[in-house]
Amino acid sequence: MEQNIDYLKKNLSDIVIDYIIHKILTGEYREGDRILESRIAEELNISRAPVREGIIDLQNQGLIKYIPRKGNFITIMTMEDVKEVFDIRLLLENDIIEILINEKKLTESDFSKLTQIVDEMVDIAKSDRPICERVLGINEKDIEFHKFIWNKSGSKRRVKILTDLFYQLKLAMIIDTEITGDLVVTASAHYDIIKYLKSGDIEECKKALRSHIITYSQEGVKKNFLERENKY
Repeated sequence: MEQNIDYLKKNLSDIVIDYIIHKILTGEYREGDRILESRIAEELNISRAPVREGIIDLQNQGLIKYIPRKGNFITIMTMEDVKEVFDIRLLLENDIIEILINEKKLTESDFSKLTQIVDEMVDIAKSDRPICERVLGINEKDIEFHKFIWNKSGSKRRVKILTDLFYQLKLAMIIDTEITGDLVVTASAHYDIIKYLKSGDIEECKKALRSHIITYSQEGVKKNFLERENKY
């Protein structure tokens, strides 16, 4: 009976984590926003215990910071934090590229799956959905694409670290709704990564990955910090 209760709690805490991350990806939660256990519990119609567990997990992921006597807040990242996250992500993903190519981990079926994900991403970018829905769709497909590659490397520890880093970068980004055309460029950039993975060109694949990550994030990061400076 106790095991069933623990399993239920685990499922509910996972729901809480997904719920908060969803709000981060849609921009509903921004850096510095306070996270109230009672409000989330009410919104999800669950008790506060699994909410607390989910928040603790997100603290461990670096997405939420607890401030004594004040509460839990979405983490505010400095430019140094952002640079460090960029550097670590590129380092780990470069390792994964080498593993995938040197050990021939990807099959034709895998390449077809990756291409399908990017095709869907491009369709979302070109759609006439509201910008917030397109950004969310791109984010979800982007993490699906990269997680697929990460998992194929067989390195569970790298996958865990990279997943946390992915969401940390989102905290430092604001998507400029006036440059929606860039979403198509962002989505299409994944085709180059697939091309070089398939041809076995490690260095060109690393260049494509670096270009994709920087292009995808730098404008949002710059705009975020500019707005923060103007605000304070």
